[in-house]
Amino acid sequence: MTAPWRTGVFTEIIQETPNTRRFRIRIPELESFDFLPGQFVTLDLPIHERPARRWRSYSIASAPDGTNEIELVIVLLEGGAGTTYLFNEVQPGTEVTLRGPLGVFTLPEAIEGDLFFICTGTGIAPFRSMLTYMRNHGITRNQNMYLLLGTRTQQDLLYHREMQQLEAALERFRYIPTLSREQWEGHSGYVHTLYETILEDKGPAHFFLCGWKEMINEAKRRIQAMGYDRKAIHQELYG
Repeated sequence: MTAPWRTGVFTEIIQETPNTRRFRIRIPELESFDFLPGQFVTLDLPIHERPARRWRSYSIASAPDGTNEIELVIVLLEGGAGTTYLFNEVQPGTEVTLRGPLGVFTLPEAIEGDLFFICTGTGIAPFRSMLTYMRNHGITRNQNMYLLLGTRTQQDLLYHREMQQLEAALERFRYIPTLSREQWEGHSGYVHTLYETILEDKGPAHFFLCGWKEMINEAKRRIQAMGYDRKAIHQELYG
């Protein structure tokens, strides 16, 4: 059954990086907005006459916590009608029509092999939800988990301190960011070399990909070239 359209209210807007903001939305008609970590919502924005041209979908970046408030993390796209509206017109108190939760990009309870969360930019959103939920509820898994985040520069890193805190709190979890356009004390280059290096022994693994189409297509090609079945690859596509 498709989730109904509801009215939400923006409660807080936080500038996370120079071109990315965190948007907090409350759904007043519900006591609790219940969802699974990894799901998304669709916003109906007043940017076009045709409904399908108004809809924009974003992964929920916050973890389910029993409240009626969620967080989205959104990057401003040059020439993008949806993000231009969100960045230029929305302020605390602005109402928005939304539908959700939607999607099946969620972690199964039992899965064999190490888990690789591979993302670029705001593709970190569903993984922040998953990992925060695991920490908050004391959930442990019997495999290694890797969050491989690719961005251009240090100022583009999203939730960087939070991910470091999650790495300290969650057993068998490693957070590995990499920068494509800046040298620093961490890894440089693209995310693909990270999982290829970690998986030199070709051990059992499952891959969760979230980000732009080009990254996801390249990752699927490389992962299958390493000998992994496409059924081991799960994706959430942006753009």
